[in-house]
Amino acid sequence: MTKVAFTTADDRITGFCCSGHSGYGEAGTDILCAAISAAVSLTECIVNDICGTRAKVRVNEDDASITLTLPAACDEEETVQAALAGLMAYLVDLRDQYPDYLDVLEV
Repeated sequence: MTKVAFTTADDRITGFCCSGHSGYGEAGTDILCAAISAAVSLTECIVNDICGTRAKVRVNEDDASITLTLPAACDEEETVQAALAGLMAYLVDLRDQYPDYLDVLEV
């Protein structure tokens, strides 16, 4: 199962941690893992490369995880928050479709 935990503080998404393989399909052909990975990668690209936020990103191949943590303030805060909220909404929708393979939490 893939688990995604979004961290929040004062109505602000401050980051997320996505870990694990969904197990929906075989490695390399798992469409759910591909959908999650693409969405997470796109969001990280928007936050860091497009908005220039310089969020801290850690990738751990051993446990198949990626963690993104925003700095205390962002120049493009509204856009960054929209991208993260969009990622959360998309993943919640996927969770509703594949509840045995994806869990999304807000902490």
